[in-house]
Amino acid sequence: MNKKKEWFEDENFWLNYGPIMFDEQQWSQAHGIAEKCIELAGLKNGDSILDVCCAVGRISIELASCGMNVTGVDITQPFLDAAKESADDEGVHLELINHDMRTFNSRKKFDAAVNIYNSFGYCDKIEDDIKILKQVYKNLKKGGTFILECISRESAIKYFTPGEWFERAGMTVLTEFTVSGAWEGLNSRWILIDKNGNKTDHTFVQRLYSAAELRNILIKECKFKTAEVYGGFNKENYDQNLSTMVIVCKK
Repeated sequence: MNKKKEWFEDENFWLNYGPIMFDEQQWSQAHGIAEKCIELAGLKNGDSILDVCCAVGRISIELASCGMNVTGVDITQPFLDAAKESADDEGVHLELINHDMRTFNSRKKFDAAVNIYNSFGYCDKIEDDIKILKQVYKNLKKGGTFILECISRESAIKYFTPGEWFERAGMTVLTEFTVSGAWEGLNSRWILIDKNGNKTDHTFVQRLYSAAELRNILIKECKFKTAEVYGGFNKENYDQNLSTMVIVCKK
């Protein structure tokens, strides 16, 4: 019996929505975030780093340009093709692997791993989210660092908006956001309308973890020695002034 695919395994979705989600602003921030990740992990030139769910290589390319030995893993082959093209244009080398992070095992172990820009919490089951975190742990060297950045329950509450519309990548984009359960998830509806009036409509749910809940999972279930929670990449306090959630874990 064939296993039902989850929405993020549909390449057609990413072909339609990728250019909208990975816009110029996200690319412009990538170099600074890569530098902060290297600093947070205490990496030196030539160290190995795993980019978990690397997508189009936004962070991977900048990490490589900073002298890191980068392996990017993603389930969507068109994204990896785009990442290779961009890396070639920038003159940097990436090892790119098409694989599901729930089952990814590398023969070589990494000095660090990163999962940046809100690419966590989309599996149908919590158990599958935890599988990803456990595989990250397995793929790190002893003493290695994992940096996870994503929307938390607290940041979702702070920055909640019912929706907006804007123009991007030649499309009119309408978004609608609603809360699932007791702030257990965020329902996101994205409607794309092209110049000819053709409409693409997709809704997906991101599971929301509180910082304390996710920290406990990383330590108790995934066996990381430490998991420090910050409100940004500059080690800001995780309080009412947070801009995002960044968790820095040590194996």
